[in-house]
Amino acid sequence: IKRQTHYILGNLKKTLKAAGTSLENVVKAQVFMMDLKDFNAFDEVWREYFVTPPPRTTVGTTGLLVKDTLVEIDLIACVPRKGLRARAVRSSVPQPLANYNEAVRVGNLVFAAGQLATDFKTGIPSKAKLNPSFPYYGSDIKLQTEYILKNLKKTFEAAGSSLDNVIKAQVFMKDLDDFNAFDEVWKQYFKTAPARTTVGTTGLLVKDTLVEIDLIGVVK
Repeated sequence: IKRQTHYILGNLKKTLKAAGTSLENVVKAQVFMMDLKDFNAFDEVWREYFVTPPPRTTVGTTGLLVKDTLVEIDLIACVPRKGLRARAVRSSVPQPLANYNEAVRVGNLVFAAGQLATDFKTGIPSKAKLNPSFPYYGSDIKLQTEYILKNLKKTFEAAGSSLDNVIKAQVFMKDLDDFNAFDEVWKQYFKTAPARTTVGTTGLLVKDTLVEIDLIGVVK
């Protein structure tokens, strides 16, 4: 995993240079891994390439298009010019343990990291899961979705925007049978629903989390 990650990031460095930019100007990253147990070793290499880590979404996948490959990395970057540079966004939400920022704003665009229902201290906080004494009151997927969207609301407010200005969403779910309950909560937070992609995933980086939500928005 370390060799493959070095190889990929070395190539992406060349790609971005050819486009007139660099890894320093990456504003969003998505990482698809065959085995999330490789994450720590992957992240060690990642830290070598990113002094200022971009927002990142990391999910498990069932397969990649080249035999025996372990990871695929997808980056979005800006070409810096006068008055246009990415700045990190930090709100009051729990901050990630791994090497990435909560969000960045560049120009009038906001790129948020994929968010999970975690406080990065205890795993899933009590407010995002069912009370074991009352297992038939509520729904884990609804509680987790609400926890994530409340945090993303704070992230976008800290960036000078709001959930009303989200233009693209990607949702990664452990079990697509949870979709209807997830969507009930989603509708409460989005008056004008953004374009959305929803796919199943083999795993997420925090134990027992069910969904990860990744958003891109604008500042009006």
